[in-house]
Amino acid sequence: MFDMNRIGKAIRTARIGKNMTQMDLADQMGVSYQAVSNWERGVSQS
Repeated sequence: MFDMNRIGKAIRTARIGKNMTQMDLADQMGVSYQAVSNWERGVSQS
């Protein structure tokens, strides 16, 4: 099983390390900034 909180922290750390906002990452990946926020908070939608 995935540890969504650990994955979210890794995404946030990598994003900040590249000096990107959630919006920047979302644009690069073709998703909404809300999706990035949910990932970083460890929120999963089934």
